[in-house]
Amino acid sequence: MAGILQTITSPRDLGNLSLREMEQLAREIREEIIYTVSKNGGHLASNLGVIELTLALHRVFSSPRDKLIWDVGHQCYTHKLLTQRRDQFHTLRQFGGISGFPRPQESEHDAFGTGHASTSISAGIGMAIARDLDGEDYTVVPIIGDGAMTGGMAFEALNHAGHLKKNLIIVLNDNEMSISPNIGGLACYFNRLRTDPMYYRSRDEIEQLLRKIPPIGNTILKVMDRLKDSLKYLVVPGMLFEELGFIYLGPVDGHDLKSLIYTLKQAKSVKGPVLVHVITRKGKGYRPAEEDADKFHGITSFNVSDGKTTPSNNILTYTEVLGKTLLEEAAKNNKIVAITAAMSSGTGLKEFSVQYPDRFFDVGIAEQHAVTMAAGMARRGYKPVVAIYSTFLQRAYDQILHDVCLQNLPVVFAIDRAGLVGDDGPTHHGLFDYAYLRPIPNMTIMAAKDEDELRSMFKTALQHQGPCAIRYPRGAGIGVPLHKEPPVIPIGKAEVLREGQDIVLIAAGNCTYLAERAAQNLASLEVRATVINARFIKPLDAECILHYCTWTGKVITVEEHVLGGGFGSAVLELLNESNAGSIKLERIGIPDCFVEHGHSEKLRTKYGLTVDYLVSRTLNMLGVRKGRSK
Repeated sequence: MAGILQTITSPRDLGNLSLREMEQLAREIREEIIYTVSKNGGHLASNLGVIELTLALHRVFSSPRDKLIWDVGHQCYTHKLLTQRRDQFHTLRQFGGISGFPRPQESEHDAFGTGHASTSISAGIGMAIARDLDGEDYTVVPIIGDGAMTGGMAFEALNHAGHLKKNLIIVLNDNEMSISPNIGGLACYFNRLRTDPMYYRSRDEIEQLLRKIPPIGNTILKVMDRLKDSLKYLVVPGMLFEELGFIYLGPVDGHDLKSLIYTLKQAKSVKGPVLVHVITRKGKGYRPAEEDADKFHGITSFNVSDGKTTPSNNILTYTEVLGKTLLEEAAKNNKIVAITAAMSSGTGLKEFSVQYPDRFFDVGIAEQHAVTMAAGMARRGYKPVVAIYSTFLQRAYDQILHDVCLQNLPVVFAIDRAGLVGDDGPTHHGLFDYAYLRPIPNMTIMAAKDEDELRSMFKTALQHQGPCAIRYPRGAGIGVPLHKEPPVIPIGKAEVLREGQDIVLIAAGNCTYLAERAAQNLASLEVRATVINARFIKPLDAECILHYCTWTGKVITVEEHVLGGGFGSAVLELLNESNAGSIKLERIGIPDCFVEHGHSEKLRTKYGLTVDYLVSRTLNMLGVRKGRSK
């Protein structure tokens, strides 16, 4: 794609462009992002909304010396195109290609690794402190979206930044509000007033003069302060930030390059913490994304001409099954409530929010609050269902332990996107939930082998009188028929799918069918395997597992989870505590590493979560090449 973009070899090149050329560059970048995401999938609406803002940031600041910190990070595509990754942009989110999020290992321009919300200001404060301790003078610029501002961590950081008075420029990317011409005009006036050094010098001189004529001077000063504050509350839209100790600039049109560059230069000239309020529109420049920003937030490949995605195979996703089952159960029980953290569509709760608006609560990006709020509702007799992605539930660990499990409250955790989630990479893989939930007393943990079992587990969890977590993967189910009325599963009861005396394969969740197919292949080699669907990660079905492990003397566990503290570790602990004798056990799962981005099937192949690998490990354990054991 010929044009200005092809001439950009580093952010420094932006300084040579006229305003008109930068506007042309924005159009070219918009086309490049739309084209690439249409092929690879990714975060489209958020990236289209910050193209002009990113250009302005790189025009005014000098990356990598100045530190641009992208909150969440799903809006960094323009940043990547400007920072020596244009030639690799076609590999975005592909196995072995560049990440869809900031990644310091990938480029020195990625000042801080992100993938979760509300972290940028805290990281920025840390860098500002380090800068001052080292006697350096670079600029630190956290860029935070208004969604991330719903997270408590962001406000903790704002409060601290105002107290420290460090030089820090926070850019608030607000993609919800419209710009009022009156407020905009007044904002420009106050921006000039507050950033003009003459204003501060004159004010100080007047105050010194008045203090020399007490008590009249002090009285006048008090009146002036009250009048000044009253006027500011009346006409300045950022008084919250002013009261926290920031100089507030804005709001500014986030698609007007001239205004953006001017305001960011103003911010750069100010000492102390500054907040620049920028108004942007998600999906800017691509009509389907502008009209449905939620759909185009994170999207699979699509047709550019109309924005339509490739038709699915009509198999319900696990998320859809959870949402459907929740609706059915909520119709029978008015004590069931649903809670999510800014993911109503992603967790399958959209229809619930329409049918039961009084029983649905989206708390924003505030997982800690979501969990403790659920605990409060459970304490008063309600049955809260907290639907959150596995990777995001990590953020509420203390609340799960202290506020829910310590009181043994019947909160249901619907843990979506558990296991490998593919192209979003290490910040989003749900590979740690067994390990972080399993040690907590009173917690029951289930993992569904398919979508029909998910329905049964959900019904079981709703009837259980204690904390319960149900884990299920991203994407479509197996395609099995769904029971009209799902049966309740006895707590801690595993399912034996086949019996064989040579070895036992114990699988957790979506690895169950992998184990079953491996057993079928082994049967053709005259190796007879027992296959157990664990169903419960905690409590384990000790009687079942010990019986078959003792019978065969050999066991392999399979899980789409890290091995450390995972399901296989739980089985090892059980065998050790039961003095089960000389049972040989091997574990298949994710090793001690952060898993890169890439298609889930490629990642499963890399980490041994395949039928062929399980068959090979089984034969090696048994000392078999072909046919029967030797």
